[in-house]
Order: sequence, then structure tokens, then C-alpha cells
Amino acid sequence: MKNRVALYLQDAHDLRDGLDYVQYAEQKGFEAVWQAESRLVRDAIVPMAAYAAVTEKLKVGSGVINNWTRNIGLLASTFLTLDDLAPGRIICGIGAWWDPLAKNVGIDRSKPLTAMKETVLILKRLLNMERVSFDGEFVHVNNIELDVVHGRKEPRNVPVYIGATGDKMLELSGEIADGVVLNYCVPPQYNLNALEMIQVGAKRAGRKLEDLDLPQLVVCSVDNDHDKAIDTTRELLTQYLAQQPHIAKASGVSMDIVHEIQSILGWPATHEQIQKAKHFVPEELIHKITASGTPDEARAKVKEYMDNGCTCPILYPVGGDVHLLIDTFAD
Repeated sequence: MKNRVALYLQDAHDLRDGLDYVQYAEQKGFEAVWQAESRLVRDAIVPMAAYAAVTEKLKVGSGVINNWTRNIGLLASTFLTLDDLAPGRIICGIGAWWDPLAKNVGIDRSKPLTAMKETVLILKRLLNMERVSFDGEFVHVNNIELDVVHGRKEPRNVPVYIGATGDKMLELSGEIADGVVLNYCVPPQYNLNALEMIQVGAKRAGRKLEDLDLPQLVVCSVDNDHDKAIDTTRELLTQYLAQQPHIAKASGVSMDIVHEIQSILGWPATHEQIQKAKHFVPEELIHKITASGTPDEARAKVKEYMDNGCTCPILYPVGGDVHLLIDTFAD
């Protein structure tokens, strides 16, 4: 069986360059591209449509949108639309978002598990072309269905993957999702506990761990110059550890380092602030939680994630030559 591999794109590249990257990844045997939607920068849906339009076999996933900001009817019709553009190639990756960002735009993330469960269950029913009434704590719909007058009326094959980091969300994902997008900036050993949690949820639903797909985001900086690759990753980690505390916690980084970085970085962080704070990120940490270095070093690290249960690495090129990264992991 061939090795599965996917590409992850965020906002570090020109959007039109992204079209070139996904076409190149498809040529080189990559299985999927996942588009991020995290900070208040690039939304996932517009690039996903563009990637779907310029490829023929590549799967296109949201990696990940949040379950708070799109009404359930809009969410379902959005993924119906993407599936119209690329039938059978769309994946809905969805996550619980994070504070302080959610709070800063007026979202109260109370009961994140209940909110996620309602969203995923009703989304799946709508994409199954059912007529749905549901009065939950977060999702309220009355006798609605996807209103297809022209075009395909059959149920849509859009698998739903939950981007889960904490134990309880991992457990819920095992119970209700088609797959789990395991997080990045964690050591490979993080997966062992994650798989246990997913298995607990799967068992509750009468499923086995093998019934779920478990791709994983992996920060990947590849350069023929080892030091250059490491420095690129250091800048990314500086920003992530300060702004996404749930990732810092999962990666096992000392809170002292996080607080030092936070004291320098504003929001949004400037290039100057990142340069000033980046020396707080030790090289040992970069090797522990990312696949950074020469092509051989990056491949060896990704293999560690695979050996710890990741079914398909989703490689996040944090800078440098994206074509080199694709070539490094091509069949």
C-alpha cells in the first residue's frame, strides 16, 4: 500500500501560488490538501473552492473551520456547494476554536463538547439529504432540508473530521466523527494518549479505532541547509506558543517560556516582535514537536508520527521551498 501524504496550506503564501502547489502535489501523488482557517486572516472555503477547481483527484479539506461562526444551514449548504464542484473529494474538518480569539469576536465557547456534537450530528443528517427538526442547546432547526431543485439530490459523501486536541474532544470525535485531525506542535508520543481517548469514544458508539481515519498536521520545514530550516520553524513556534495556549499545553512546553514570549508579542504579532522573542524557543523543542531540517531529517521525523498512529501526515510547509517539501515526500 502506498504511503499516504497530504499538504496543509495556511496564509504564508500568495493565494495563486497555492493553486500551483496543489496541482504539483497532485502530480506527485499527494492524496489531499487541507486549507487552514485559524487566525483572522484567510478563510478556508474560498481557497478550497479554488483548489477543487484546478485539480481532478486531490481531496480538499478544511483544516479546520470552527463550529461557532457559520449557522448550521449555511454550513451544510457550503459543503453541498463544494461537493457540487468536486464530487466525492471534499472533507469537512471542523474544530472548537480557541480563546482569546473567539471571545474577542463575541463568541462564548461554553459547553464546547455539546456544541460540537450538535453541529456534527445535524450537519451529517443534512448532507444525507434528510429533513431535520432539532431543538438543542446550540442548534435549533425546524423542518429544514438542503433544498436542491437543480442537480444531484442524492446524499453527499462529505466525511466530517474533528480537529481535536483535548482528551474529552478526542473521545467525542471517536464517537461521532469519520476521522480525527490530530494536532501539530506535539511530540509523536502525544498520539498514544490521543488514540486511547479516541478508542474510548469509538467503543461507546460500537466502533473500532480502525474505523476512523487519523491524519495529523505536522509542521514541516525542509531545506538542504539544516540551520535555515530550523530557524524558519522557530519563528512559527514563537507565534503559536504565545497565541494558542491549547497547543502549548499539548506540546509540553514550560509555561515560563510561553509567558516570556507572550510578554513580547502583541496581537497580531509583528515581524519585529517575533524576531525579538524567537530565541526563547530552544532547538531541542523544535526537533521534539516538528519535522524540521534536511529532507532526510524531515522524513525520519514524519515516520515517528506514522509509527505512533497517524494514518496520513498533513504537512505544513512553514517557509522555504514548497516544491522541495513536496518532492521530499512524493511517492
